[in-house]
Amino acid sequence: MKYVYPAILYPDDGKVGVTVPDLPGCHTFGDDRADALFMAKDAMEMWLWDAENKHEPIPAASETLPLEPGETITLIAADTDEYRKANDTRAVKKTLSIPAWLNHQAETANAPFSQILQQGLKEYLRIAD
Repeated sequence: MKYVYPAILYPDDGKVGVTVPDLPGCHTFGDDRADALFMAKDAMEMWLWDAENKHEPIPAASETLPLEPGETITLIAADTDEYRKANDTRAVKKTLSIPAWLNHQAETANAPFSQILQQGLKEYLRIAD
């Protein structure tokens, strides 16, 4: 699902704080405005993904919000489908082919196929553990 919510940015001890008033408890901060906006997108997606998973109601986005001095407002888009794809840790079954001789040697050595495939994919994609 795709959502857009207004967020309030405010100065916070040399950093930039962000709150999304329509999503209770959805607060974060960043080192600067850009970092705060990326952190807010992540926090919103996590909040919304959790609510979707629990089948909880998703609040409507406010049209206007009151601001205090020093605060600014911006809209932030969240995509829970993309967030789910990037953060889902469930195992998925893959069908693949390897040469018979390699399969025989690996089985003889009791090789942990899934672990080796995961490790190899992480190395190939340059993903750190």
